[in-house]
Amino acid sequence: VHALVDVIGRPLRLVLTPGNTSDIRGADLLVTDAVRCKRMIADRGYDANKLRATLKANDTIPVIPGRRNRKRPIQYDERRYKDRWRIEAMFCRLKELAAPAFGSAVSPPAMTN
Repeated sequence: VHALVDVIGRPLRLVLTPGNTSDIRGADLLVTDAVRCKRMIADRGYDANKLRATLKANDTIPVIPGRRNRKRPIQYDERRYKDRWRIEAMFCRLKELAAPAFGSAVSPPAMTN
């Protein structure tokens, strides 16, 4: 699941991709909606030169740390990156809301005589 959230962590758009798909494919689907965003915060899985170029072309500042295997380190706003917890908190809220709907609240087995 890939999400585009606002400043206070409310989901604006959710995209579901197969589990064996890289994160960058999900980002490609969200970039079109991020046009009006001032910054886009994402984790290392979304680190790609193409995504950074697309965001900069849309006047969006990428706040994405570089992958560890990059030859040249990527500069990013570490202070703003700490706001990524809002995205993680949104996913936790979605999981809490979805638990009863998907049967995560298991009822005790029926007693038979």
